[in-house]
Amino acid sequence: MSRRDELAAGLAAVRERIERSCGTAGRDPGEVTLVVVTKYFPASDVALLADLGVTDVGENRHQEAEAKAAECAADGVEGLRWHFIGGLQSNKAAAVAAYADVVHSVDRAKLVGRLDAGAGERVVDVLLQVSLDPPDREGRAGADPADLAALADRVAAADHLRLRGLMAVAPLGEDPATAFARLSAIRSELVASHPSADWLSAGMSGDLEAAIEAGATHVRVGTAVLGSRPSVQ
Repeated sequence: MSRRDELAAGLAAVRERIERSCGTAGRDPGEVTLVVVTKYFPASDVALLADLGVTDVGENRHQEAEAKAAECAADGVEGLRWHFIGGLQSNKAAAVAAYADVVHSVDRAKLVGRLDAGAGERVVDVLLQVSLDPPDREGRAGADPADLAALADRVAAADHLRLRGLMAVAPLGEDPATAFARLSAIRSELVASHPSADWLSAGMSGDLEAAIEAGATHVRVGTAVLGSRPSVQ
């Protein structure tokens, strides 16, 4: 089986899961965007994915994302939206805004000005990453739900950023459906004050069904499409 055939089979299986989950939830599959996470995979895979109809590509690490986006552009791969979904260091935020179309991981005010400056004349879509972990969880990523309102207002006031909604990861060891139910309630509060911020980025290879049931508009899937990550990273 060629690499293109492998990717086509992975895509077909994930798209079928999305359609089935939307059917169960009474939703239109067109409401859910598949973001294929290509972390550690080569730009050649991104080109194949684009040829297979993928429009949204996610990356976790700035250096790899920047290089891959540049390589794809140089190779004439068109029509891609680049999503930065990893933890964002403040000293790299401006550089990320120069190529990313969507940034999913804004979790503190310090990032906002740097992203805004780095965007130049572009407009970058922004999702606020909210933590669903207990407050004392080690390695906890994402903003506390109580801090979201102020952070949302700050993004909305930026000249070159567009507040789009929320992103979250289900905590390890917890039923994703329970975690995403909390996320849905947090989302309702945000949309009440920012009606256009209705994107919800949630769900990965192992829990996309629960995320779609909770209203996810974007699911971030890597291994279910591309296979196991390369051993050399």
